[in-house]
This record gives sequence, C-alpha cells and structure tokens, in this order.
Amino acid sequence: AINQQSVLLTCCSPSRFKTQKARMQNDQGQPVDLYIPRKCSWTNRLIGASDQASVQINVGTIDPNTGLHTGGSETYALSGYVRNKGESDMALTELVRKADEAQ
Repeated sequence: AINQQSVLLTCCSPSRFKTQKARMQNDQGQPVDLYIPRKCSWTNRLIGASDQASVQINVGTIDPNTGLHTGGSETYALSGYVRNKGESDMALTELVRKADEAQ
C-alpha cells in the first residue's frame, strides 16, 4: 500500500514547477517596479494604496509679470489623514507659499 500523502507530495512538489516573478518592463526592456507609493507633501508619510481619502493636486505655475499660465505645474499629494484633520487647505496654502518663496 502506497501512502497517499507521499504520492501527492512527490507529484505536486514545488521544485518540479517553474515559477517566474511577474515583472513589468518599460519600452527598453528594463525592469520597473509594479507600484511606487506616494508621500504626503505635508507630513512626509507614505500614502497607502488603500487610502481612498488622499488627493493629488496639480498647481499651475504663473508668470509673475504677465499673470499667465506658463504651461508647467507643481504636484502636491495630501494624505487622507491630513484631510480628515481639516488641515488640507492650510497645508496646500503653506506648500504653495513656500514654493513661491523658493523661486
């Protein structure tokens, strides 16, 4: 009598199967990461994939002389934590003000 467990283990052992990792590639064939997490611009916390309250806002750059949009933009990410605390308006205002002072 053959033990059914030993037959099952030898028949379906992982060493007999070829496993490949799922890899994403760019146009040049170089491997790239599947997921790159964002960081909150205000708290520098990582924004998880399940944070459905987080937002990403693009603020356009404006020429100070003409007041016209130059075509560029600055991206800010705010986590759901900041929005839940009611600080997102103040945080975005301060981030844009600091970016304007740096220019």
